[in-house]
Amino acid sequence: MNILTKWLRTYAPGIPVDDCQLAEDLTLRGIAVEGVHHLGEGNGHLFEMDITTNRVDAMNHYGIAREAATIYDLHLDSLNSTLPAAAHAATPFPVRIEAPERCGRFTARVLRDVAIAPSTGLVAEFFTLLSQKQISNAVDASNFVLLGMGHPTHAFDLDRIEGGIVVRLAKQGERLKLLDGSERTLEADDLVVADERKALALAGVMGGWESMITPETKNILVEAAWFDQASVRRSARRHGLHTDASHRFERGADFNAAPIANHLVSKIILASGGRMEGDLIDIVIPEIAARTAARPAISLSVKEVQRHLGTTLAPQGVTREIVAQYLTALGCTLTPQSEDRFAITLPSWRLDLEREIDLIEEVARVYGYNKFANTLPAPGIVVTQPAAAIEAAVRARLLSLGFSEAVSSTFASQAESEIYFASDSASRGTIAMENPLSDEATLLRPSLVPGMVTMLAHNLNRDVHDVRLFEQGTVFTGSTNEVNEAASLSLGLTGVSPASALYSTTDAPFYELKGAIESLLSLTDHPTLTFTSDAPKWLGVGRSATAWVGDKLIARFGELSANEHSARKLRQPCLVAEIDLALLYSLPLRKATARELSRFPAVERDFSVVFPDAMQWAAIAAAIGALAIPQLTRLTPVEIFRDAKGNVIAAEHYALLLRCIFQSQERTLREDELTAWSAAIVAALTHLGGALRDGHAA
Repeated sequence: MNILTKWLRTYAPGIPVDDCQLAEDLTLRGIAVEGVHHLGEGNGHLFEMDITTNRVDAMNHYGIAREAATIYDLHLDSLNSTLPAAAHAATPFPVRIEAPERCGRFTARVLRDVAIAPSTGLVAEFFTLLSQKQISNAVDASNFVLLGMGHPTHAFDLDRIEGGIVVRLAKQGERLKLLDGSERTLEADDLVVADERKALALAGVMGGWESMITPETKNILVEAAWFDQASVRRSARRHGLHTDASHRFERGADFNAAPIANHLVSKIILASGGRMEGDLIDIVIPEIAARTAARPAISLSVKEVQRHLGTTLAPQGVTREIVAQYLTALGCTLTPQSEDRFAITLPSWRLDLEREIDLIEEVARVYGYNKFANTLPAPGIVVTQPAAAIEAAVRARLLSLGFSEAVSSTFASQAESEIYFASDSASRGTIAMENPLSDEATLLRPSLVPGMVTMLAHNLNRDVHDVRLFEQGTVFTGSTNEVNEAASLSLGLTGVSPASALYSTTDAPFYELKGAIESLLSLTDHPTLTFTSDAPKWLGVGRSATAWVGDKLIARFGELSANEHSARKLRQPCLVAEIDLALLYSLPLRKATARELSRFPAVERDFSVVFPDAMQWAAIAAAIGALAIPQLTRLTPVEIFRDAKGNVIAAEHYALLLRCIFQSQERTLREDELTAWSAAIVAALTHLGGALRDGHAA
């Protein structure tokens, strides 16, 4: 945005430095001046400024003058909004707010017998220097106040208003012609300023054609209001509009600025003639005022300020007096609580200040980061987090399994929440964003799964068919009053997985994902890991499972349901897992051990055994493991054979080729030992209901 130094100095006339030094000092305080242009003798300079989105209070001349006054410890003149006495009104002009959650404050003033004429005085002078288009004194007054003190206003032709003003939601399909000449079809979510019969303006975005100021206008209604950020943003984006007004409202307007802005606009218009009728109409919604202009005070410790900011180049450092001086100049009200502590009442125009650390940052910013000494942290202040070791082990294990780490958005939509979270976890609640970026990012994510599914779809849509991803991140549950954060891990898999003797190529991805979960749990000393077939609705029935450590749920995993595949237009099966990292991190990390490789030969023995289909590999491995043969170093299922006709293998049975590898660390194994161990293994398999094929070990 463009700022005139000549205009700045009308608000803070005692600035003791030239414009170039002022630009440097502002930039060092985070109010970036990117260009300085001389405007000729007596006209000062034009600053090209880059103001960050959280500093909407500085997107105007008065806000930057406040910053300059704070830097140089100057008095900042108040905005002169005094008006002549108003003529008595028989009845106040009717104003009604029907959408109080969208419009927290609405001010209106009636001006009669105005003279619509070209702008003169400071308005014309400053607009000429800014190359700002001039229209008429009434329209220019709104633009002048917007550039001057930052609050959007609007002037309506009073004679074109039928009845009174109604701030309401639009009717679905309602039509509104805007000031730019375009005609818009409104939706039921659009907020409008209307009269008793029709919409007059798209609230916070643009005024309407039917009630605009023309040379024939004689009576004016000046409006200044506070509109909800998210509501204005949705309407502006829905209709493809970005205006100076919406730019401010989307970032959080000052709740208390509306009456002042109304006074200033009225004062400029009345300078060309006319009179006021009645007092200012000012309707305030208390609930909105409480969370914007009347926020609770923040407790600030001077010792905390000094601890965070550290050593300065000046020997006295950041003192209590400096803290009080800077925060007072920025608009805060300080109430001493002790020698070390203040209660800070926040200014209504600084919605970005919420915590003690925000105030500490403000002190540092105004003091000047260039005035702090270059020092290293004291030894011993860096502390390893308790979960650092297992977190690193989890990351290393997943990378070794062929998964790539990915990062998705911290936000989620309401629809995604209902699919992946609310259906089975509604009691935990979701966190709605007060100022969402879009309709697709209205919540803090309660689950990592939506982001993982989106990333899998992103890869498939770009012809990457084999994907292995993982994400470690934070999920949020609870309410806006109490936010609960938890560590979570999501795995995503699609593509071809290697087949095994235990399962087909079709089932291989599921077992690869299951194996990854088992591998992660193998990093810890955990109780028994068990699996059940229970799964949420977004996973396919019969192709999903849950994992339990003892009696605690640690993972849900499987193939996405057919509905999810169809909704996201996924061209091949995709599998995901959601793992409770907090529970995983609470388990003790298993210490890695190593032993010397044996110098003696290994011996293989194969066993071909027929089992009923109900017999699972876990039971077979457990039975052989219970024999406690130290020299049995590996047990592997080599092949599974089924005979569909039942000629070789009975129906509902399968033949398992089982390979055992024996090896000693101390000597070469004897044949009698191998025979005894083989007999014990055969006995254990027979006890399970197995039968050796051909009556012997192969």
